[in-house]
Amino acid sequence: MNELTDNINWLAVLVGTIAGFALGWFWYSPFLFGKKWAEGSRVQLGDASSMPVAAMAVQLVATFFLALLVGVTAAQNALLTIILILLTLAGFVVSGGLFVRKSGFAVMVDGGFILVMGAVMILIQGIF
Repeated sequence: MNELTDNINWLAVLVGTIAGFALGWFWYSPFLFGKKWAEGSRVQLGDASSMPVAAMAVQLVATFFLALLVGVTAAQNALLTIILILLTLAGFVVSGGLFVRKSGFAVMVDGGFILVMGAVMILIQGIF
């Protein structure tokens, strides 16, 4: 395991996790795609007090793992690897959305979020 975690920029992983989680908050908010996404996903947007806590906790953990993957691939100079991982994750998200018959807009919002979040994390690795 040490060979994977050697040379990881932990500050960039932490900042990437926070930035990715914050991006999700904004991405799915009524200010950006939230209203039309919720309609296409057949869910209702609630206020902050009605957020599904378990889903938010899992999202935070998954965001950390994605930031860690970006950090590992950055430390190994394997940019193509993380790009392939992001494309694969986005493909699974799009496939799942299509399977449950979300609207095309909602599916693209979900898949696009994975790609944009990954790009932000890659940029953060480059900055820090």
